[in-house]
Amino acid sequence: MSVYTPLSEAQFATFCEAFGVAFHQAIPITQGIKNSNWFIQTIEDAKANEANKKTAYSYVFTLFEERPPADIEKMAAVLNALKQTLPVAAPLAKIVPKADGSPDYLLHYADKAILLVPCLPGNHPSQITPAMCFTMGQALATLHNTLQNLTPPEDYGVPLYPWHSVRDREIKFMPADEAQLMQDIWQSYASLPFTDLPKGLCHLDMFADNTLWDLDNADAKLTGLLDFTEVSVEHYVMDIAITINDFCTTWGDAQAGESVHFDTQKSQAFIAGYERIRPLKQAEHNALPSALAMAAVTFWLLRLNVIHYNRVQGRTGDSIMIKNPDLMKRLAAYHWRQVEKQ
Repeated sequence: MSVYTPLSEAQFATFCEAFGVAFHQAIPITQGIKNSNWFIQTIEDAKANEANKKTAYSYVFTLFEERPPADIEKMAAVLNALKQTLPVAAPLAKIVPKADGSPDYLLHYADKAILLVPCLPGNHPSQITPAMCFTMGQALATLHNTLQNLTPPEDYGVPLYPWHSVRDREIKFMPADEAQLMQDIWQSYASLPFTDLPKGLCHLDMFADNTLWDLDNADAKLTGLLDFTEVSVEHYVMDIAITINDFCTTWGDAQAGESVHFDTQKSQAFIAGYERIRPLKQAEHNALPSALAMAAVTFWLLRLNVIHYNRVQGRTGDSIMIKNPDLMKRLAAYHWRQVEKQ
């Protein structure tokens, strides 16, 4: 993710020592938009890399910029619940446990939480196949089923972000047609029969760049699921829609006037994989078109919100990556046309 909070080498060494990790070097990770992240190279890594003429890292060091430490504590519990069924990076425990003897996973810096997690093998995918969508459907359904064991779910999920506040702020500056599109989708989603839609703990940010794959053979293998900072109690159909939107869309260059392309073959493969693990209710099938449009609106607003806070807080520099909100706007328009055809 982007790097917002600079740390010194001495600080990294001290923080890593608390986890029993012999620090050598921190490498900024610049993809993403929310937290400050670095790869951590240990002393043993450096020796092995010098011998093998390669570059490898053992850990990812994350300083959470927005979520309070109590939320990150919940995330640590979620990751530990999932580690037996899915490829997730469960956080390291500090050498010194809590006063009651239970593991302590968090460090604190400037009222922010820090986690150290092992690096997972694999790479972010540059191209997505229907088979990978099927695998992701299975993985998301497994996540939904497994997290039902954490009860009550509200004790483990963070509050949903107040996107209506972002909508009300941003819609004032939109062209009339964009504002109308957002309002129409919002109203359509709000009118769904939510009492018929199952809900539970959801990831809510399962984009392709939050996954890792072994891509060295024809059958790509899922090796990592990342970024659990947004886990919240939500309707499963929304988590499905968020994941489908990224895995099943080819993103064009909005500045060059290119459109986004949503691949229905991939989305059908995703749903088939999901239902292999957790069959959907008919109400969920019916709600999915509106959920797809609303998911695109949510990430349209998220990207506008990042731009807003970068401007307000004066966050600039080459390590700050901004994702184009127009791409999500175009995807929202595509899904809305499908809803209108029903």
